[in-house]
Amino acid sequence: QIGENFKFKIISLLFNIIRFPSASSAGSRRKKRTHRAMRPLLGIIRLSWPARPSPPGPAPPAARYAGKRINSAAAAAPDCERERTMNFTMEQYQESAQALRARLGGFVPKVAMVLGSGLGYLGDEVEDPIAVDYRDIPHFKASTAPGHKGRLVFGLLEGQRVAVMQGRMHHYEGYSYEEVSYAVRVLRLLGCDTLIVTNAAGCVNLDWKAGDLMLIADHIKFFMESPLRGENLPEFGVRFPDASHLYTPALREMARQTARELGIGLREGVYMYFPGPQYETPAEVRAARVLGADAAGMSTAPEVIMAGHCGMEV
Repeated sequence: QIGENFKFKIISLLFNIIRFPSASSAGSRRKKRTHRAMRPLLGIIRLSWPARPSPPGPAPPAARYAGKRINSAAAAAPDCERERTMNFTMEQYQESAQALRARLGGFVPKVAMVLGSGLGYLGDEVEDPIAVDYRDIPHFKASTAPGHKGRLVFGLLEGQRVAVMQGRMHHYEGYSYEEVSYAVRVLRLLGCDTLIVTNAAGCVNLDWKAGDLMLIADHIKFFMESPLRGENLPEFGVRFPDASHLYTPALREMARQTARELGIGLREGVYMYFPGPQYETPAEVRAARVLGADAAGMSTAPEVIMAGHCGMEV
């Protein structure tokens, strides 16, 4: 559960970041010019559980998974083949975007927000909301993680036209990385040019504590394939996109300035992606620390890679 003090801090920070300062002074004019020039991504995460395994608990009943268990190599083969060949076409992305346009009545979002675990309540703050369940959007997958509502909310937040994802998809739910980040390209087609990503992550940095807010400066993702694996869609971006500055320096500076103005402590560090769903072992946490990670989690990196590829500011 998230305390009221944390809710106040994260809402204040995100509200003031998304407002984008007006050009009423030389300093704010510089910030406004910087915002127009920025390229990739902004990520803010809440450091929650210490990044170590949870205490052992009772094993779930075997019957719960009976329907999902694969009992032979032959039964597993179709799923393995699907994983190797799964690629969405431009027509499928367009179909999803067109289905949403039909529901939006001319509303064009500019800022997309992905709300991680425990942060879905921010979507309820959207004014004049238009909510669309993922299951009603062609080719979208269901969000099955606890606390993830699984819907898009369009409307106004601090005067900005937003598309808020109340819940995300994860690789550990059985989805490919392209399926996990599918929504990012659809939101890009709808008009979003900025993405704000949030999550709840495990703290790796020994000098920090649970409950701190961390601004993502970079990420580490070694595991399995990229969401860009497969045939490239040039309508979104190039075959070999640069990942030197995925997290937009100008947006990060805006977050720092906003945190200072509001008196909110804000860490900054590197997020390391793990596929989950099991938490990291002590040895994995030590390895992450050696590699330079400050936090670890099971989301965010695939969406950021996809957004960087299609030219979004994040």
